[in-house]
Amino acid sequence: MSAADEVLDIVDENDEVIGQAPRGETYAGGLIHRCAFILARDAEERVFVHRRTATKLVFPSLYDMFVGGVVGAGESYDEAALREAEEELGVSGLPQPVPLFKFLYRSPEGVPRWWSAVYEVRCELPVDPQVEEVAWHAFLTEEELAARLGEWEWVPDGLAAYQRLSAFRATGHPDI
Repeated sequence: MSAADEVLDIVDENDEVIGQAPRGETYAGGLIHRCAFILARDAEERVFVHRRTATKLVFPSLYDMFVGGVVGAGESYDEAALREAEEELGVSGLPQPVPLFKFLYRSPEGVPRWWSAVYEVRCELPVDPQVEEVAWHAFLTEEELAARLGEWEWVPDGLAAYQRLSAFRATGHPDI
């Protein structure tokens, strides 16, 4: 089965399931679905950063400071967070990612796109990212990451999640 054929829960602006559709139809129709974003840190507190492959359906070849992806039909955010983190990092046996907050990601035009559950996880295992998903990767300090925010082209949803995470850390609330 291709990624475009994977079935997703379709949700409304309140994150209530209203149907199901294949990923390809979901993207093409601009249907609201669910995603998990996981900030992975190593033992030195550095953040896993990567550049997506050119073959990704969404945001190909852009940088991201989160691993993650879509929540499958009938899957919980928590299940998806662990599955996606292990898949993208190429590890098994990660601790359950810690949920931080959720937000409805909207496109730059203001169109609701997907519910985004943001998590953190510590990965002290050697990573071996999926070559189908990750073209380049490194663990960066917060300072190194901050320096590259204006230099590299980032996935817009990951950048929005990171800005909300920064607000959450500063104020205890993810609204920006």
